[in-house]
Amino acid sequence: MKILITGVTRGLGRALAKKFIALGHTVIGCGRSGTEIFDLRMDHGAPHDFMVCDVALDNKVAIWAAKVLEHDSVPDLLINNAGVMNPVGALWTQSDREFTKVMDVNIRGIANVIRHFVPAMVAKKHGVIVNLSSGWGRSVSPDVAPYCASKWAIEGLTKALAEELPRGMAAVPLNPGVIDTDMLRSCWAEGAASYQKAEAWAETAAEFILRIGPKDNGKSLSVGGFEE
Repeated sequence: MKILITGVTRGLGRALAKKFIALGHTVIGCGRSGTEIFDLRMDHGAPHDFMVCDVALDNKVAIWAAKVLEHDSVPDLLINNAGVMNPVGALWTQSDREFTKVMDVNIRGIANVIRHFVPAMVAKKHGVIVNLSSGWGRSVSPDVAPYCASKWAIEGLTKALAEELPRGMAAVPLNPGVIDTDMLRSCWAEGAASYQKAEAWAETAAEFILRIGPKDNGKSLSVGGFEE
């Protein structure tokens, strides 16, 4: 299976990439860190393919997609994982620049990737699109309003996309659960360490994601279970 993952240089994206590769799948990924992308290329050569790309920039995603679709063919599974957290604080303390960054990566980034990859998947009437949501995409918490807003948007965007896809495909918003990552530590430093690491999470999450199919189209899923 060819699996495309954004935000592959750290956290959940990197952990998933390593697990999928270990399971024998081909991983195509992007991230913003040139150093980390270089390391991934050195550790995992062809047929795996990694490229520096900021998903918030539509022209960069277009270039990446053209390269992938020409050389690596159409992905069977697309995982929109790239995301950022706002600086912790009340909504009225968030600057326009900080708020815009969250929306650009967490919402526009997913739309950019869908715009340039999904038409090729639709042409084959085959493939699954998994957009990483959050528990904060189905509930809220103080001091992370921009992040909550972005993930609630992903729930709606994905469910609408699901109704546009041809039969045989699927799009789902996926809540990964609470995992000890740099992002969680940025907003909950004291409590993050009590949760499992990304690598341990990926051991079960990868298999869960691989089981997602047309029967799940439009459902809000959570790793380890289902939510309507």
